[in-house]
Amino acid sequence: MRWTVGRRFGRVERTARKVFGWSRLRPGQLRAIRSVLDGTDTLVVMPTGAGKSAIYQIAALLLGGPTVVVSPLVALQRDQVAALAASGAPEAVSVNSSQSRRVSRQAWEALAAGIAEFIFLTPEQLAKDDVIDQLAEVRPSLLVVDEAHLVSSWGHDFRPEYLRIQDAVDRLGHPRVVALTATAAPPVRAEILSRLGMRDACQVIAGFDRPNLFLDVRRFDRYEAKRRAVVERVAGERKPGLVYVATRRDAERYAEALAERGMRAEAYHAGLPAAERTRTHQRFTGDQLDVVVATSAFGMGIDKPNVRFVLHAAIPDSLDSYYQEIGRAGRDGQPANVILLYRPEDLAIQRFHAGGQPDDQALGKVALSLRAQREPVAVAELKDRMGLSATRLIALVNLLEQAGAVRVVHEGCLAYRAGGPPPDKAVERAMEIAETHRRVELSRVEMMREYADTLGCRRQFLLGYFGQRLDLPCGHCDTCRSGSAYNQPQIQGDGAYRVGSQVRHREFGAGTVMRMESDRLTVLFDEAGYKTLSLETVQDNRLLSKA
Repeated sequence: MRWTVGRRFGRVERTARKVFGWSRLRPGQLRAIRSVLDGTDTLVVMPTGAGKSAIYQIAALLLGGPTVVVSPLVALQRDQVAALAASGAPEAVSVNSSQSRRVSRQAWEALAAGIAEFIFLTPEQLAKDDVIDQLAEVRPSLLVVDEAHLVSSWGHDFRPEYLRIQDAVDRLGHPRVVALTATAAPPVRAEILSRLGMRDACQVIAGFDRPNLFLDVRRFDRYEAKRRAVVERVAGERKPGLVYVATRRDAERYAEALAERGMRAEAYHAGLPAAERTRTHQRFTGDQLDVVVATSAFGMGIDKPNVRFVLHAAIPDSLDSYYQEIGRAGRDGQPANVILLYRPEDLAIQRFHAGGQPDDQALGKVALSLRAQREPVAVAELKDRMGLSATRLIALVNLLEQAGAVRVVHEGCLAYRAGGPPPDKAVERAMEIAETHRRVELSRVEMMREYADTLGCRRQFLLGYFGQRLDLPCGHCDTCRSGSAYNQPQIQGDGAYRVGSQVRHREFGAGTVMRMESDRLTVLFDEAGYKTLSLETVQDNRLLSKA
């Protein structure tokens, strides 16, 4: 039964105030909570620090049945459980590989007894059959996917275990699903909805604009000049801050150079021992470090409001990644600087990573092997049989699954889908899917280049990428400060192609207009990715039609 607006919001606000001590909720939070309480699957895209967790926490207390939170990092789970405990909310527990069996057993007992309201799991835990069986017994009313952009196969942080979440949702009788992320451009949002099987989902997209962040880009031709500029710029910035680099070696070299300048700086990357990474994370959040120099492995789940700058010493693979990482600056609402120092050669590395294609022969061998198997086969056994690394095998299996040929039967076991396409057709379809992904990935690199090279307002460009419009230059980026932004063609609100309108191109197919200027427009095509088109050429040759 749907609640009346007054009754619903009265209870929501009372719960927020009584349990968590929050005197006011933002409109986006209220809209998302209302959607969840009405039984609707909900995708929430809000900037870092906008209070996404409050949405499921309040909704959970107003619904019967426990809440499952799928969270990617054990450290992040610990922080979330501790935050709930500090707020006085009902008990939260977690089950993960880092804790003892006794602690996990106690967590399950608390959940079964109704003592615990929240259970935090990694996607790897949710992929286990015994975990699903225990969850089914307690009949959760809400399943939350935190950092939901990781569900998308477009992202560089893609984790195959996320593919099992939809299966878990189905096996649990499809409780309400809430997907939370701080960054998701339209293709990623579509992937999240599809991957999680979200039905008629409500999408709550809060403002991507972070007006307290000053956006600045500097271009260099020589590596040594850029390297010196990075060290000098970091030395002159207010602390604490983050420096993102492309390689482990750069993380260590920059950290050493900054330490020589008297800064408390440490490197962070996946090649360091887990204990050392944890120590660096804790020292940074505890204000014991001035700077962390890190690869993209660092940052998820950091709840540190006073980061005063985020500097990229290498260009990211996309504006999606860039926005996610710069979102760690200025979470307290105070001014913070966002700096990108790059060389054009940096883009070649990103294009190389984005342009790879799978081996069709290996795809065929995997498909044929699974088709010939009478019983489901374990991934580990298939890996040994095929002579492939686990990472490569999982990538091939993901493509075959998207092609409708392979399914995950139960934990760690695969089977050829009954009624699926024959192996040759499955490989053909998988290669088509891979090619589409390749084109979109390359287009995302190209959009990153356009952002770095634009003379227009950087905030206008960044917001346009995510489908939001800023009519006038922001006045708070380097191009606005230099004046070049005011000399560029401005975004148009009217005309033949409005932002958000559906169009079709003769060659690129169906797409959505993301950005419209007086002389060009940017369209996100379903199959070809982002394209910036000359408006004059489009009009003279009638290249676009209304979809």
